[in-house]
Amino acid sequence: MGAMRTAGSAMRMAAVAAAGLVLLAGCGGGSGRGDGKDDGAGKKGERPGGAARGASATTHLERIPEVGSALRSRIPAGSRQVVAVYGDGADSADATVVLYDKGAKGWDQKGRWAAHNGRRGWTVHHHEGDKRSPVGVFALTDAGGVLADPGAKLPYTHSSAFTPPSYWSKNTRHDFDYVVAINYNRVKGTSPLDPTRPEGQSKGGGVWLHMDHGSGTSACVSVPKAAMQALLRALDPARQPVVVMGDKAHLAA
Repeated sequence: MGAMRTAGSAMRMAAVAAAGLVLLAGCGGGSGRGDGKDDGAGKKGERPGGAARGASATTHLERIPEVGSALRSRIPAGSRQVVAVYGDGADSADATVVLYDKGAKGWDQKGRWAAHNGRRGWTVHHHEGDKRSPVGVFALTDAGGVLADPGAKLPYTHSSAFTPPSYWSKNTRHDFDYVVAINYNRVKGTSPLDPTRPEGQSKGGGVWLHMDHGSGTSACVSVPKAAMQALLRALDPARQPVVVMGDKAHLAA
């Protein structure tokens, strides 16, 4: 019986690893290189003056700054945490991520970091391989990474299966040390490694918040390590966190 249990455990681990390789190969849209191509869209670390347009460090805000009625209406009524991704432009890979938390007196800004999005910018019709990040409002329910759980409130999958393939660029080796799955074309409540795409393969998937390598991604949103640690420790399922993401024009619509 012990041998059978060991064999069964090994088979499950192999399945997880295989699923991870399939997903990582298509992370953020399915290019063969994943997020590994460095297009020179930025230098490693934060951009100077990385403030989001209209996202000053104020408190007790009635609404999330620079988010118009179209996307604001898609934020669930019970959501009390919003990660806002302010893209610099429709075709830009540069962005700023701001964490807002809703208290009794309104929305308070809890963190702000320079970031990157898809290397070709943004789209409202994301498809596999377009190198653009999807515009929209998406729930944040699941996390994981190569590194051990840093104190996440979201369910956290700690697995070496997050490790990028060896043929990706060297500067991407730590991209998935920490990740938060963005619920675009995925099954919520499952590991970020789950490759299931309910709306079909052609619509892409594997869109994550993950660690930054200094330039644009395939469709994910990337931030510095300290930002990922802060987000993982802050995002709370009880507060129904969501990400609101897009370029300035789409956000304001």
